[in-house]
Amino acid sequence: MKLNIIKFKSTFFLILISFSYLSFSQNNDKLTLGADQIEFFIDDLKGKNVAIVANQTSKIKSNKKHVHIIDSLLSLNINVKKVFSPEHGFRGIADAGEKVEDGIDLKTGLPIISLHGSNKKPTINQMKDIDVVIFDIQDVGVRFYTYISTLHLVMEAVAENNKKLIILDRPNPNGHYIDGPILENNFKSFVGMHPIPIVHGMTIGELGIMINKEGWLKNKINCDLKVIPIENYDRNIIYDLPEKPSPNLPNKKSINLYPSLCLFEQTPISIGRGTEMQFQIIGNPDWKKTDFKFKPKSMSGAKSPKHLNEICNGIDLRNSPLLNEINLEWIIYAYNKSKNKTSFFRSGFNRLAGNDKLKEQIINGLSEKEIKLSWKKGIENFKSIRSKYLLYK
Repeated sequence: MKLNIIKFKSTFFLILISFSYLSFSQNNDKLTLGADQIEFFIDDLKGKNVAIVANQTSKIKSNKKHVHIIDSLLSLNINVKKVFSPEHGFRGIADAGEKVEDGIDLKTGLPIISLHGSNKKPTINQMKDIDVVIFDIQDVGVRFYTYISTLHLVMEAVAENNKKLIILDRPNPNGHYIDGPILENNFKSFVGMHPIPIVHGMTIGELGIMINKEGWLKNKINCDLKVIPIENYDRNIIYDLPEKPSPNLPNKKSINLYPSLCLFEQTPISIGRGTEMQFQIIGNPDWKKTDFKFKPKSMSGAKSPKHLNEICNGIDLRNSPLLNEINLEWIIYAYNKSKNKTSFFRSGFNRLAGNDKLKEQIINGLSEKEIKLSWKKGIENFKSIRSKYLLYK
């Protein structure tokens, strides 16, 4: 297996301010992202045909501005042949799960090939004129956030076609904790491809190395992989994303609540899609009247939200404390409050949970503490495996 991890320059790590939000100037400005260190991968691209897996988050610093990496590479006369785009599309505006068609980037004229349309994995034909693939997408560190599934399938395509992959690493805004049940093999899907907990505490570069070395690719094939690490990164920093990673994660509060609230997606409970408070509120029209109400509407990124144009009685979580673990109290409360418990859990819930146990545990009245105790052994085993692939403190 070929694995090339660039060594860090001499650096210092930021002092951890325990689990508190740091401002953008305190935090992000001290980091040098993988994409910002072009000097470490430019030689791999010269004279080669290059494809880039990218979206709206794929930006680098240039003269105190943020420019798209594609524009930067083209200005350096790198032969970028095509762009592969993940869920939500190249511009990051498509609904969750929405099929995205291929297209052309109007600015550069480059073909954009959707990996959330007719195929989720680059085909042999799409790879044949490519030598090197760059993966540069901001992830949020959660198993069912599909950018890591796209990474997995790109790694397979690269390996099967004897190409090279370069991951430009970016911080994990949920990197300060690990929690959740380990995905069981019977529940593998595009919203969960790896035997990892819901919140895994790894950057996308570290996870790429883990996928490669643990033999998780099809037929245990190995990808020719190079990772460009982040300089000055400490995973306990709460990283402020300069761009929304997807339409319904508008801010750091939504990103922090996402691992806990995404479980509601496969229930009748709204998590604010169709409002400006996505993944920061919960509610349902059937709940008894509450002081907090909201009405989902059709909007960009949520064309047909749950409970469209209905008044939902709910709970506002925007001022809740920073989470350092998954909160199960909210979904236990919502289930107990439900008028029709037999239809509360929808068909895709087990895919999000990664097993069929969590649903049964909630139905059987187990407490959050009791449920989390059942995760303990799996998390401990995962941490032991994970430790071999960490690039940062």
